[in-house]
Amino acid sequence: MEETTVLEARASLKFARISPRKVKIVADMLRGKDVQEALAIIKFTPKAGSEVLEKLLKSAIANAENNHEMKSENLYIAEIYANQGPTLKRIRPAAKGSAVRIRKRTSHITIVLREKE
Repeated sequence: MEETTVLEARASLKFARISPRKVKIVADMLRGKDVQEALAIIKFTPKAGSEVLEKLLKSAIANAENNHEMKSENLYIAEIYANQGPTLKRIRPAAKGSAVRIRKRTSHITIVLREKE
């Protein structure tokens, strides 16, 4: 039996101060796309997660080119996911001396790139 090793480059961002729900909207559009097509989609998507994902995707491309000698023309997004990180809990004063809890959510985002055969 032959074992083939698949080269993959990854980039991850931990504790991003954006809700994973907002990131997943854009991430679902990018999954399985070529890198150049994904960058074009991100550029013209007016969502909060676009800015974070664009920076992370460019980092993953740089990792692929510099660390694994992969060509950027052949890359595609094999995996992209945003998991929930720790939630920062804050308190806001409310009526009659009570308080309301504010949850500032964070996310852990990962992008995995592979080369097309």
